[in-house]
Amino acid sequence: MYKVLIADDHPLFRDAIVNIIAGRFSDSQTFETPDMDSTIEFAKSNDDIDLILLDLNMPGMAGLNGLLELRNECPTTPVVVVSAEEEKQTILQTIAYGAVGFIAKSSSKDTIGDAIESVFGGNVYLPSDIIRSDDSSSSQSGSQSKEFKVCSETLSSLTRRQLMVLRCMTKGEANKQIAYNLNISETTVKSHVSSILKKLGVYNRVQAVVGCSDIDFNQYLKR
Repeated sequence: MYKVLIADDHPLFRDAIVNIIAGRFSDSQTFETPDMDSTIEFAKSNDDIDLILLDLNMPGMAGLNGLLELRNECPTTPVVVVSAEEEKQTILQTIAYGAVGFIAKSSSKDTIGDAIESVFGGNVYLPSDIIRSDDSSSSQSGSQSKEFKVCSETLSSLTRRQLMVLRCMTKGEANKQIAYNLNISETTVKSHVSSILKKLGVYNRVQAVVGCSDIDFNQYLKR
């Protein structure tokens, strides 16, 4: 049974999400909060919450600062941002700030349900138009704007420990949480992250996470 906190200041939207979750995960429990303060208070008092669906624009959020505060206060609770935000950089930034997914409020009921199910399965979810290559933009600008994708040869160059750290990164886990999960120091995690970014040829965690969005890490960890 999943326990999901829906943090949004619009009652009608909260009701819609409740219905989607009830239809897809019949034995789940849902809880609701209308602002940032009550969201943090509830999450801190209920550390068995499986997922927080977080609106970026509700009272007290202050944009991405609210997401950062929530991740700092409740680092082990997965957070998915559910927002009408359309700016690509902001959407990717939510992943860099520790969210495990971004769902557009304009998404269909089936898409929202699929996204939540994917996150429950341990994946990072991003809208398809964010992770696919933007060929039309590339041809118009004459520049290389295709999204970075990690190839199998590159992943094979990572050590087993680095693969484990990278898998944690794709789940939106911060260094502190990765260190706890893998029973290593935070300093060691930072060292692994630096090596991973260098081997992948990327400049930040966002690029690494997006580039590995479709990777099945189990097949690489079996070797």
